[in-house]
Amino acid sequence: MIVTSDFKRGAKIEYKGEPYEIIEFQHVKMQQRAPIVRTKIKSLKTGRVLEETFSAGDKFETPALEEKEMQYLYVQDGLHYFMDMETYEQIPLTIEQLGDAKKFIKENMIVTIQYYKGNPLNVNTPMFVELAITDTEPSFRGDTANAGSKPATLETGAQIKVPFHIQIGDLVKIDTRTSEYIVKVGSSK
Repeated sequence: MIVTSDFKRGAKIEYKGEPYEIIEFQHVKMQQRAPIVRTKIKSLKTGRVLEETFSAGDKFETPALEEKEMQYLYVQDGLHYFMDMETYEQIPLTIEQLGDAKKFIKENMIVTIQYYKGNPLNVNTPMFVELAITDTEPSFRGDTANAGSKPATLETGAQIKVPFHIQIGDLVKIDTRTSEYIVKVGSSK
């Protein structure tokens, strides 16, 4: 059980029979009324964010979430297939179930899939991934690493901003939480 006084960012609660993650919360003491807690909660099923107000002391169940490490295999007929690393069972997920992870996963990558009541909820990629640049504007003489940025396309199709010295075929490290370029780690050529 989680009480409103135990709320913190990232905590998971079960609300109206659905799993939610607390994004923001604020304890408010009201004059001549009972204190309340204003929250922003994100549905782990749909990704929708709700603004809810709870009475101080309200109690919530902790959702029964399970995480499994799985390997991304391939795409077929619009479904993305993942393999359980222990049982070798394969499960298909839709593009909607992938969420933002679709921007950073490639074949054979190990990801964590979160389950709720036996059903896959979402896909969590590693915090940092290394991906190749497949398209970007050419660099010119005089361009330096700190002189700004240009758009680039990763091998997964995602668009990011990179420094001017990055070229097609370069392998770069990306922060999956912010979709930001971190550092060039080599060349895929």
